[in-house]
Amino acid sequence: MLIHKTYSFLIGISLLFSLAGCSDSGHPRIKENFNSDWEFHLGENLTDVARPPHGNLAGAPRPPHDWSIEGEFSKANPAGAGGGALPGGIGWYRKTFTLNKEDAKKRIFIDFDGVYMNSEVFINGHSLGVRPFGYIGFRYDLTPYIKMDGTNTIEVKVDNSKQPNSRWYTGSGIYRNVWLTKVNPVHVDLWGTYITTPTVTDTHATLAIQTTVANAGETEVNAELTSILLDAKGNEKESITSSFTLPANSTQESAQEIQIPNPIRWTLENPYLYTVRTEIRVNDELTDVYETPTGIRTFRFDAEKGFFLNEEHVKIKGVCMHHDLGCLGAAVNVRAMERQLEILQEMGCNGIRCSHNPPAPELLDLCDRMGFIVMDESFDVWRKKKTAYDYSLYFNEWHERDLTDLILRDRNHPSIMMWTIGNEVLEQWTDANADTLSLQEANLILNANRDESALFYDGNSLSLNSLLTQKLAQIVRDLDPTRPITAGNNEANPNNHLFRSNALDIIGYNYQDKWFLDVPKNFSGKPFIITESTSALMTRGYYRMPSDSMFIWPERWDKPFYDPSLSCSSYDNCHVPWGTTHEESWRLAKENDFISGIYVWTGFDYLGEPTPYDFPARSSHFGIVDLAGFPKDVYYMYQSEWTDKPVLHLFPHWNWTPGQTIDMWAYYNQADEVELFINGVSQGVKQKTNDVFHVFWRVTYEPGTVKIIARKDGKEVMQKEIHTAGEPAQIRLTPDRSTILADGTDLSFVTVEVLDAEGNLCPLADNLVNFSVNGSAFIAGVDNGSQTSMESFKAPYRKAFYGKCLVVLQNNGKEGKIQLTASSDGLSSSSVILATNN
Repeated sequence: MLIHKTYSFLIGISLLFSLAGCSDSGHPRIKENFNSDWEFHLGENLTDVARPPHGNLAGAPRPPHDWSIEGEFSKANPAGAGGGALPGGIGWYRKTFTLNKEDAKKRIFIDFDGVYMNSEVFINGHSLGVRPFGYIGFRYDLTPYIKMDGTNTIEVKVDNSKQPNSRWYTGSGIYRNVWLTKVNPVHVDLWGTYITTPTVTDTHATLAIQTTVANAGETEVNAELTSILLDAKGNEKESITSSFTLPANSTQESAQEIQIPNPIRWTLENPYLYTVRTEIRVNDELTDVYETPTGIRTFRFDAEKGFFLNEEHVKIKGVCMHHDLGCLGAAVNVRAMERQLEILQEMGCNGIRCSHNPPAPELLDLCDRMGFIVMDESFDVWRKKKTAYDYSLYFNEWHERDLTDLILRDRNHPSIMMWTIGNEVLEQWTDANADTLSLQEANLILNANRDESALFYDGNSLSLNSLLTQKLAQIVRDLDPTRPITAGNNEANPNNHLFRSNALDIIGYNYQDKWFLDVPKNFSGKPFIITESTSALMTRGYYRMPSDSMFIWPERWDKPFYDPSLSCSSYDNCHVPWGTTHEESWRLAKENDFISGIYVWTGFDYLGEPTPYDFPARSSHFGIVDLAGFPKDVYYMYQSEWTDKPVLHLFPHWNWTPGQTIDMWAYYNQADEVELFINGVSQGVKQKTNDVFHVFWRVTYEPGTVKIIARKDGKEVMQKEIHTAGEPAQIRLTPDRSTILADGTDLSFVTVEVLDAEGNLCPLADNLVNFSVNGSAFIAGVDNGSQTSMESFKAPYRKAFYGKCLVVLQNNGKEGKIQLTASSDGLSSSSVILATNN
């Protein structure tokens, strides 16, 4: 049975939280998944300022829901190609529900993990509030407006109509999970635990637990707080109990410590998790149970030697990731995120940068359990805008709340090793009209109640940009002093206002390779990390020769570019002018200990930002893996460098014009040399040099077989062959998992390949493949990795792109077999059967 244990574990955790604290007197805390039975209407169409027209909510989506991904690509869509060329707009969601009589004494909260964007939530016609930022979770207290003996109506207005408001695809709607939380008046507050490990040795660890307890009742209570440490199997290891008095309508923090003998450390190879179970009792009655996963580890960044995890030197080998899930859009799906992480981990990746916004909570859960080093990011813009309607419109009013909520929500995740307070913000540079102001003005704008001596001055006036950097960093430090703070800077000069603030613990560069070696001189004593690198451009399956020529596209970031291919070469010979090749960036990180690590832009292609092109391109070329999840050739360069797996990867394909000059590349490891053969004739032996991570041969094409042999100490250790493919004749279907959960959300990603009669992949095939599915699943999405395809992601068909496409099957909530059939004119059809399991 091929159900991944991490996915199954997370499903189990959700059920556990839903039933947390079972006792004879009922469940002290119930956290219900609130995703089902919503209605949806796309369009403003209001009858008054508070409510949409009842009876006009026509659809039946199940959050997490992204309505933009269901739309049609168009140059006219105001998000532009940079936003994925998909529609935005205004949408309304509505759900009715009733409560049990047992809930009469409970506090009832609704929790949204993320709504993009400008959401307003109503309960029974009462507006609970608005939240502009589309990436942060938020809670509303429904209790004052709830009906205990009737039907309650939740309505959510989502406004993503003002565009462009992002430099990438955002999605639209309630695209993350929704929860209904029921608690007793005395309970753990939202994000109410904070667990740190001030002391860790091989034989002992101290767990410091800070718990915020709320009393929403009208009377003072004497409460008892018990924290219980559970191991990964759920066995109780240690516990501590303390008592306190809690006034009515108040919150109070309580500090406790648990001593742990012989702790098991959280490592990349064994990301071991404990759980702290918090129990609250009033008059010996259990009023709340709350569980917090935690990991025990030490880490540090050193200015000379880089990053250390549990005192072992580790080079961070990371990638940047946007939040969309390809053909599924922005709608959160645990299995889809897990698949991305599995593909990256197989490559040797050990780090994820959440670009450029707070991630879904489930992504961090996965990183905790799979072993990744996470850079958790807050904002892409501060006060100065990058697009017409971006977060800069809301920053002054909302940055404190949004940043505070991010830190409170995420600070217990052991995978998070650093916070970033901004990405390429324009406040790095001086604007004479906006960046200087009096101390009084600064205090009014920034609420910066601090001594004048603590502020950074530019001449005789205060630098708002440096002060703002200080303020954001201080917000983070006040909530979590255990992790360092950085930012993604594309200005490497030490006069950058973020650097001059002296608020960053780690110097972070986006690109700027020529400045790397001067970091120890320019920022003495400061650790350094490459927050973003490379930006090489590739279209899977497309090759531009000669491969030792470099194609730097576009000429400038702001200068329009066009090439009739609408493609970028899959040799590592095409990149943007501010970037480098993959090999160049990795070489610098590999050869310099003071560089803590690298986060490559990007792990996967993503929707939007189709640099170097404009429409009809609508998704990126930056990924090491394409939008459908198919690795590009450079994936194997990283695998050969970042893992101990034996790697021998030969490319490109072997279907060309007779007599054509072709460059054949190979990535390999664990061998001294490689030799290439064409139809049995040697083309020569090649060896890698220390600073070049590939070899290549310039050969003359003739149909047949190209073969590569790798040798170690003169003995053959690996070989690969590529055959000239004939005409397309058949379809091969390969599901990533043959059994999925019958939970209504689990997925199987089925790779579709067009083959010749002999079973060889047809590398240039673009056949239209039609899909039909029977049984307990439906087609959640289709893709092929093409950056220019105008086909709908939700259609039951897809053209092959360089021989491949993808269909994603989603369980429909029922058990039973699933049969997928793929057919195409002139090809033998193919079917595959999958099973479901609870």
